[in-house]
Amino acid sequence: MNALLDSVGYTDWVLHALIWLPVLGIGLIVWAGEARAKSVAFWWSAAVFVLSLGLWWAFDPASGTMQMETTFPWIPQWGINYSLGIDGISLFMVLLTTFSTSIAILGSFNYIKTKETAFYALMLLLEAAVLGVFVTTDVFLFYVFFELTLVPMYFIVGIWGGERRIYAAIKFFLYTAFGSLLMLVGILFLFWKAKNFMGMPTFAYEDFLLVPLSGTEQLWLFTAFALAFSVKVPVFPLHTWLPDAHVEAPTPGSVILAAVLLKMGTYGFLRFLLPFFPLASQHPTVVTTMLVLAVIGILYTAWVAAVQPDAKKLVAYTSVAHMGFVVLGVFALNVNGLQGGLVVMISHGISTGALFLLLGMLYERRHTRRIADFGGIARVAPWFATAFMITALASIGLPGTSGFVGEFLALMGAFESHPTIAFFATLGVIFAAYYMLPMLQTVFFNKLETEENREIKDLNGREIAILSPLCALMIIIGCNPTPILERMEPSVRIVLERIEEAGESPSVLNVIDAASSAQAEEVAQAESRDQGSLSGLADGEG
Repeated sequence: MNALLDSVGYTDWVLHALIWLPVLGIGLIVWAGEARAKSVAFWWSAAVFVLSLGLWWAFDPASGTMQMETTFPWIPQWGINYSLGIDGISLFMVLLTTFSTSIAILGSFNYIKTKETAFYALMLLLEAAVLGVFVTTDVFLFYVFFELTLVPMYFIVGIWGGERRIYAAIKFFLYTAFGSLLMLVGILFLFWKAKNFMGMPTFAYEDFLLVPLSGTEQLWLFTAFALAFSVKVPVFPLHTWLPDAHVEAPTPGSVILAAVLLKMGTYGFLRFLLPFFPLASQHPTVVTTMLVLAVIGILYTAWVAAVQPDAKKLVAYTSVAHMGFVVLGVFALNVNGLQGGLVVMISHGISTGALFLLLGMLYERRHTRRIADFGGIARVAPWFATAFMITALASIGLPGTSGFVGEFLALMGAFESHPTIAFFATLGVIFAAYYMLPMLQTVFFNKLETEENREIKDLNGREIAILSPLCALMIIIGCNPTPILERMEPSVRIVLERIEEAGESPSVLNVIDAASSAQAEEVAQAESRDQGSLSGLADGEG
């Protein structure tokens, strides 16, 4: 496979192709028209996914630095370049994006009935923007792609969503846009500092890493970036937009939102927050605050999920809990924690995306999402029940599934650094079973009493084709996570090395404080000498 990829120069152009092929697909969808929009969108997104699979073999697992880098000037006078690259952190986010997009489009065939051309064009635009977020190495370009993701998602929720779709779309947009504006201020400040330090304008990621920042500056910038990414995750208490967006979004929109868009926040933690501000990232107050918020998010949203009558809203709250485990792993600040957080990101994208697809299929059959309206579905739809059970067990972290691997590593990393906080986070695993298993029992294994439930059909061929790879991945990753861990570990270690190096060197704040103290001491000594001279002069005159 490597020889084949080398023969076509795969690494030279693949990242560009992954961004621009979905954009080209928009033109094909418009040309195809309403009748063929869905089929063109699916086959085009599937082709993009197949193209991205080559990254698995082309990527060097022994290297933690950026690979497949390319740079072209965009706005030279501002130091803005069209720069792309990929490492062990972004690799899996790219694969998750291309895979989830094709699956979501295939799962939309019976759901989207109006304005199909516009819908599928927006789905491909969203895919291009998200891929741009994960592969760009220019901070300005990253911000452009980061903001661009808001536009298609806003319209997907606002046009094809439920009864309260306008409210949900506006709430989603305002929350995320506000956070992004704070990050923009931080980026512009870093640009100004980099320009003064480098002697030229630059937005390059590697140049921003070299910018000297005082401890105070790092804390303020950390806050600005952290708020932007925390809204996107979302971290408690900034999570309230997510349940509304999930409930009102169409099924494919919920899949993409859960599988990919939430990962942009946690990716930002790993890519920008920790490397750019290493002193602030390991400040005891900062670390404790983020860990406590992660645990509150895990426990609180689990309790809220347990009392939800709406199955889709229940799953929406579970997303906040799962992403809490990611934040927990990231701010454990060790290899196990960071790797665990990344695996939870992958697992959550697969399992929660599958849950939203299953609930969408169930809604198509019964036109209700109330848990109490179901019962005994396993008797009439055994394959549906099997797929739902595998997905639900992966979501709660059963050993042998992808959810277990990620949560175990995240908790193990947290135990290494903050055992008390990790203990309370562990309760989230128990609560996950508390909210997920009763829903599973009610929907599939209670008495089959309602006539409408007796008429529910089992999975068809298209639905089996959608769910089979998702269920397979949950089990494969759960049984053999080593290939994934091997590819992400070198990049994770580079992030941690930067934090450790910053911690070993004296803080800039300490240096400033020491210099100020020394200066004050010198001034005091000079004043003492002056006073002594004046006293001597006075004595002589006397």
